[in-house]
This record gives sequence, C-alpha cells and structure tokens, in this order.
Amino acid sequence: MGDILVSIAWQKALMVNDEKLKSMEMLDGDSRQISTKYLEFRRSGECFAEGVCNDYDAVVIGSGYGGSVAACRLAMGGLRVCLLEKGRKWEAQDFPTDTSQMLSAVRMEHRTFGVSFGPKDSLYQVCRHDDSVAAMACGLGGGSLVNAGVVVPTPARTRRNPKWPKDWEKDWEVCEALASTMLRIQDVPIKFRNARIMDEAVGEETGFKNPEPLKLTVNFDTEDQMYSSKKFGKADSCQACGNCMSGCPYNAKNSTDKTYLLSAIQAGCDIRTACEVQYVFRNLDDTSEVDEAICRRKSRRWLVFLNEFECIASDFVVLSAGVFGTTKVLFQSQMRGLILSKKLGCGLSCNGNNVAYLSRSRAPLNACGLDRKKLPEVPFEERPGPSITSSYISSLGFTIQSAVIPIAFPWLLFKGITTYGWPIGYNILDSIVHKVKHLFGQPSQDMVLNVIGYDNGDGKLTFRKDTNEICFQPPSDPLLARKIEALQRITKKLGGILFMSRYRSTSVHLLGGCCSSSDASSGVCNSNGQVFDTLNPTTVYPGLYVCDGSLIPCSVGINPCLTIATAAEHVSKHPLQDALDYKSKDVDFVRGKPVEKKSLVRSWKSEISRGSAVHFKETMRGHVGGLPCVAYLKLKLNARRTSEKTIGDFREPNPILQGKVSGHVMCSAIEMDKLHVIDGEVDLCHVDIKTPYTQYMHYRLLLAASSGSRYILEGKKVMNPFLLGLDAWKDSTTLHVVLRKISQHTSEEVMISLKGKLHISMIELLKSLFSMSGKGKMKFLHILLQSLFRTYISQVPRASQKGFTPLDPYQNSYPRSTLHEIRTEDGIIISCQQWKCNQEPQRQEEGNKPFPVLLINGYATESYCLPTESNDLVRSLLHQGHETWLLQTRLLGTSSSINMTVEAIGMFDIPAAINKISELHGESVKIHVVAHCVGGLAIHIALMGGHVFYKRIASLSCTNSSMFFKLTAWSKFKLWLPLIPVSTLVARYFALVHIECGERVWTGFD
Repeated sequence: MGDILVSIAWQKALMVNDEKLKSMEMLDGDSRQISTKYLEFRRSGECFAEGVCNDYDAVVIGSGYGGSVAACRLAMGGLRVCLLEKGRKWEAQDFPTDTSQMLSAVRMEHRTFGVSFGPKDSLYQVCRHDDSVAAMACGLGGGSLVNAGVVVPTPARTRRNPKWPKDWEKDWEVCEALASTMLRIQDVPIKFRNARIMDEAVGEETGFKNPEPLKLTVNFDTEDQMYSSKKFGKADSCQACGNCMSGCPYNAKNSTDKTYLLSAIQAGCDIRTACEVQYVFRNLDDTSEVDEAICRRKSRRWLVFLNEFECIASDFVVLSAGVFGTTKVLFQSQMRGLILSKKLGCGLSCNGNNVAYLSRSRAPLNACGLDRKKLPEVPFEERPGPSITSSYISSLGFTIQSAVIPIAFPWLLFKGITTYGWPIGYNILDSIVHKVKHLFGQPSQDMVLNVIGYDNGDGKLTFRKDTNEICFQPPSDPLLARKIEALQRITKKLGGILFMSRYRSTSVHLLGGCCSSSDASSGVCNSNGQVFDTLNPTTVYPGLYVCDGSLIPCSVGINPCLTIATAAEHVSKHPLQDALDYKSKDVDFVRGKPVEKKSLVRSWKSEISRGSAVHFKETMRGHVGGLPCVAYLKLKLNARRTSEKTIGDFREPNPILQGKVSGHVMCSAIEMDKLHVIDGEVDLCHVDIKTPYTQYMHYRLLLAASSGSRYILEGKKVMNPFLLGLDAWKDSTTLHVVLRKISQHTSEEVMISLKGKLHISMIELLKSLFSMSGKGKMKFLHILLQSLFRTYISQVPRASQKGFTPLDPYQNSYPRSTLHEIRTEDGIIISCQQWKCNQEPQRQEEGNKPFPVLLINGYATESYCLPTESNDLVRSLLHQGHETWLLQTRLLGTSSSINMTVEAIGMFDIPAAINKISELHGESVKIHVVAHCVGGLAIHIALMGGHVFYKRIASLSCTNSSMFFKLTAWSKFKLWLPLIPVSTLVARYFALVHIECGERVWTGFD
C-alpha cells in the first residue's frame, strides 16, 4: 500500500513539473534570459543604499536544503521574500581545482584553543572542538555545493523513532516525491570501477547488503534528461571526474541554486549574498508607542540584524542557516530578550558519521579525481565517476560508502595528521614520495570510506557569550567499535593501509539543536517549525520559523539531504498559509508599489568594511539611581558628502555629528546579563532654539535584556559657554542619563525610572581616539572641534529664529482668573490675580484640600504666567489642584509713591496679599509661597521682620537663576551656610502677635 501511495505522489509531482516546464517554454527570449541566469552582482553595499528595499514580507536566512525550499515556496505564494546567505555565489569556474586553491577555500576554527584562520566566507567551514570535528559548506546553495548529492528516502527505522514528529507522516510521501522532483535526481548510468571492486569486497562480508543503485542530484547526459538539462536548470552533463566534493567544475550538479533558488528568483525573490545574520529582534507594538523615534518599523513584526547597525524588517522570518548557524542566531537573539526553550542546543546528532582513509590498496580502486588536462585522455567508463556511487547497509544499523578523493584535496592530511599515525615501516616521507609518483602519472590506489549510522542524539551545542562562538559536544555512538571492525575487514580484503580518523566524530551531516517536539519542555519548535514562546508554553512566536536540519530530532542513518528537503517542504506550507492569513487581515501587509516579478542577487558588504562612516568606541562609567553602571558603546557617525556651506553653517544640525549607537550597558543591580543596545541614536551637536548658545550631545538607546525586559536610556551632555570653557572637560565627559523600563503589559512587572551620571575618563577618551576608523575621521574631528570652539570661545548662536512662530495666546484659552485690588497699610494700591481650581486634584490626601499657592515675581519680569508658552507654573499648579495667587507688587504698578523699595514690598505688599487670602479662606489656612529673585528677598524681610507670622506659611521656595544655570563658588558657600535654621530662629524670636485692640506689639517669644 505504501509503494502505491509513493507512486501516486511521484506521478502527481511529475505532472506538476511537466506543466511548469511547458509554461517556461512559452516565455519569450528576453524573459527566459532573465529567469534562467543570475543578474550581475551590484556594487558592494548597494543593498543598503538609498532606494533599495530593506522591508519584506518574509526573510529566509540560509540557502541550503531548508532555506532554498522555504524561499521558493514563499516567493511562489506571492510574498515579497528576501534570502540572506552568509557565503558568496560560486560559479563552476570558481571551485578549487588544486591543493593551494583548496587551502584558501577553508576556514578552520579550533574552539578548544580559540584559534581560527581563513576567510569567514570560505567554501568549507571546519570546526574542531576537543575530540570531534564538524565540516560545513558556506555559499549560495549551502551543503548542496560540495556534497556527493546522494539521495536516499528516509528509512522506516528513522520514522518509527519516538522523537520523530507524528504530524510529518500525514504527507511525508507527497513532500518527499515533490522534493525529489525539484532536485531532479537521476540514476547513475553505469557502474564505475570503484563500485564494482567494492561490490566484490563487501559482498563477501556477512551482514551487509547492497541496496538498489544510488540516485544522485547530478545531471547525466542521456536522452531522458536532455529536455530537463537544457530547459530547466541550464545544467551541463556530468564528466565523471570525481571532484563532486570540491564543487562541480563542469556545472553538472543539481544543487539548490540551480533548482529551488532558480524558481524562487523567477517568482521575484531577492537574494543577498555575503550577509551573515547576527540575531533577530521582535518589534513589539507597545515599544513603538513608547518612543516612535527609536522603533521606526513598528508595522513589521521582526527585525533581522546583519550587524549592530544594519537590519531588515519583516513580518516572517525563516531560520535555515544550518545546525550551527540557526542555533547561533537563536542564542544571540535569546541574549536580547527572545525567551526560548531550555532545550535550545540539545539533541545534537552527528548522524553516526565517521571517516577513514584507505591508502596503497592492491586493488585498482581508481578513486582519485581527474583534472582537466587528463580528463580527455580517459574514456568515460574508466573515469572515477561521481564521488559516491556505492553504498552498503549493515544489519547492525550503519552504512559504509566509498568515496572518490577530489584532485584538490590535500591527501597528506588524511595520512597521520588528521588520522592516527603510520604503521611500522611507514612514515610521512613515504606519503610524500607516493604523492610525487602520483603527480607524474602513477595511479594512486587510495580511497575514502564514509560511515553513516545511528547515534544516541544526545549531543549538545553551547554558546560562549564572551567570544560569540558555538561549541559542540558530539553524541555518544554505541556502534563505533563495530564500525571500526567492519572497516578493518574491508581493508584486509582490499589490501593497503587504513588510516582511522583520530576524532571520535567526524561529521558532515549535522542534525538537531532546535529539535521539533510537541511542547517547549522537550524541544524548541513544534512540528510546523514554529518557535515556542516559553512565557506561555501553549503558544509560539508569530512569524518565526525554523526550516533546516536543526529541526530533525534524531539520526537519519543515511545521507540526510532528501530528508531535510522533505521536512522543509512540509514546514514551508505553514508560514505561507500563516502569511496569507495575516495578509488578509492587515491591509498594510504589503506596502508601497505592487510587487514586480524581478529579482536580483546582490553581494552585500557592510559600510564598516567600506570605511564610508566614522566608527569609534566609547566607555563611560558612573551611577544610575545610585547603582553602578558601565556603558560600552560603539558609535557610527555619518560621513556622507557634505557641501562646504553646510559644514560651516552651525545653525542646523550637521549630519557628520549624527549617527547610530550599538554596544551594551552593564548594570548588574538591575539585570545580571548585558543590556544590549538594539537601536540607538546620537547627535553630538544638538541645537535647541530656546538655548542657542548651549551645545547638547544627545544619546537615545533602546536596550534589551535576556530576561525579556526592555529599557530606554536617554542621556545628554550639556555644554554651556560659562567662563570661557573652564568647565568644558566636565561638560563634554559627563552624560546625564535617565533609565526607564518599558511596560510589557504584565501585571507583576515593576516599572523603573532612574536618573544618574556617566563619565568618560581621560584614558578611555584616548582609547576612543585610537579606535576611530573610517575615511571621514579627520573631517569629523575638525567639525567636532569647530563646534566646541563656537560653543566656548566665539559663542556664536546656532539656532535660527526665522522659522519660530509664537503661540497664539487666544488659540488655547488660558485659565480664567479674578483680579483683586488691595490697599496696603501705607496707602498703595496693589493687585493680586486669583485662579480657582475647577478640576479634581491628581494627588490629594484623604480629607485634606491642597493649600493655596502665592507666587511672587522678581523685579520687573513675569516668571509664572506665560500664556504664549505651552505650559507654565500657574497651569501646572492648577493641574495639581492648588488655588493659585499671583502678586503684582508696587514695582509693577503705576503708583508714583516714593516708597518703591524691596523693604516696602516685604513690610506692606506681601502681608496685604496674605491677609486677603486669609480673608477668603479663614485664619486657619496655610499658604505655599514661591518667590523669585527680588521676591525671595522680600518674603524673607516679611518673615524675619515679623510682618508675616511664620506659622501661616505652609512652605517656602525661593529661586534664583542665571543664563547658564551654574553655581559659582560664592553661591556654593552661601548654600553651605545654615540660612534656613537661622531664618526660622529669627522669625520665631521676632514673632508678631495680634492683640484684641488691633495694635501691633513686639514680643520676644511665641
């Protein structure tokens, strides 16, 4: 019954493919040319230039067997899709063909010692940790570029594993048939010599069986495949050179960049190479509401960061960067507030991989690759053939495959360096002589033996926060000893020397790390690839998917490429349906112009590497809310071309002094882990029209913690032109900050709002100068020093008041008031303006009504009632529920009295105003007094002279100000003096009491 279902699924898939081929045949010549070849690479960094889209419906990270499937299906579903690939685009002529090119295409990372060498975008990524080695491919197409292309259906034993998702079984055969059709698998047309010899050697071994002929994702030039070869993927015919595992130099391999990605490009998918994703960040709507300037892309649910400054906005993110890549992205996202399952990194499987090297066999193995010069001299039947053409399954549960060694592979690495040493009588010199003889034409009867099986799947991936590296612990392999015995028996039959890998696990088929499961307690994703939100175990993160080998929860036991592609076909249906549902609910899902069916493959390069901006680091230490705090910031300031007129015009903000901020903040009293800067802005010459002589340096940072909490850090350096810059060092190195926590709409959340100061020392400032990089750094220093010179020395105002329009005092009605005319004891008429509070006070003690407030101005300037401003003290007091009185003293009146002194205000005007308030509210009322400048002096005369009884004053606030709000040494000395206690004692000593006759007498005490 199962065979019938598979057959039906195959037929349906082939019919779909035939229809697609026919439709392609109808395309005109120009559109076919665009559809079947990649457009030229654009200039490095253009994908983040002005006018290039950084906003998509879906972003797919990785282009292997998982990412290419997801990108294809989402793009064909009508979504705007962007695929990001860490590596470069490899053409057939780019693959290494000799040992020197191979060594330059390898990056080696020794995680135990923390040593690495080789370009980050190398074709081969080799990671060694303790006694294990893992090898991965990096390029557009992922592992399909350099694997052997062996396609084997998922064994029944794997699908019976308890960890295997049961939901996958519903359509597994259909998805498997569809993946096989898209990869265009073909049978090997002939049995090459290596396969024939292995059949004879292994056939005599009991417990092994030779399955049906292998199917490969390789194009062989036969009549049946002629149409597909020329029309569908432009693949050439296999030349049987044996160099598959170093990249096919003849363009005959049906890698994903020629199958799934080609269809994705035809559907409009945008592909960007040289893009390594660091982390993803959930763009919450409530965060955008708090500060729209910090989160500008609130209409998209996810931000995909390529580095600390550049990001792409998307509603759906599909992680398909391989086991190491996907897990690393999630670990780094977890550090920035994405709450994930504790099983992240668990369930690692190496698919039972082990590698051995057979050298100097007596049998004519013919398992060494051919170069282009020798290829025409050898008939097709006598060539090595594809890398793997024979596979033998043991009854114990593992598979042995013989592999051809590519001509570019450094053979000596397999002889005593990465393997156990030579037997007695052999050494490295013998290997060198053997290699030289092979170069001069003597056949080298060497061969690689690859072992695949079932391990326990109990390996683990861990993340080093200090180095941002993934380390791995391989799973236990209960069949390791049996595998070695089987390899030794095969070597005994073929003759030669067996070099066993010195590593317990040598894996090229990594699986797991983000395993699929039914709940967050046992896995990271569900069977649909959706990432669990562990804050609520029954929910998932909307729009976040995993779709690659890291989703597979157990060993597969065979070459896993078809299994991964099949799982990706199953998973890809769900983000597509989810996106279509989301699109139907949100009219702004696709913004801007209609999607054009045009795609580009762009090589992306950060502005950091191009040096088009100024970069430097800044470290500040201090206290926030009394808690120690350290900010490690990285600043990227804009250095785009600016006209000389703009550079010299300091009335407007200069773009060279503005930019972005990244890094992290350490405040262990609030969060144990780092507070990472997700989005930050800086302006080193901010201008305020109200203070044109003052220069501000503004910092605005959105911080995210691993606990899921988010904070906003706002700070500014205030530089005032006071005393020709005597405080310039203090001003420019002191950041006044406010740290506040953003509400996440949880009932138990404690909100935080703390103030403090951060300082940069002389040593840290010198480090910042030495860390400065970028072509525009000299221009930046020139402009910054020129701005400081204008602030402290020339003192030229920056803000232009041409565009300033005062508020219409009648546009928003000012609170109504009552004007009281009051006659003082010396016969002068003064006035007092009264505002009654008509609204409920915001803060009021039970049973108590707020006391009235008396405002006393300075000499001749109004400080409290400012109708042209958006707010003033009168409106603030009324908002707090206080009845407000404003005293207009004799200095502001029209009287021609000779007694126009401050003493007269304290002796007559203030007592008269307080008596008027007491007359309306009763003798028991107390009054808050706010006095400015001369008014403060006058109220002190009234209290200390006994003209106002001190118990009638609820509180007293006297203010004074200067243009630059600086405290001089004389002011600090006066603040040190105990003026308030002395004033209180004097007032109590000269207290004024009322006698029934109405006369005033002086007493010494209350």
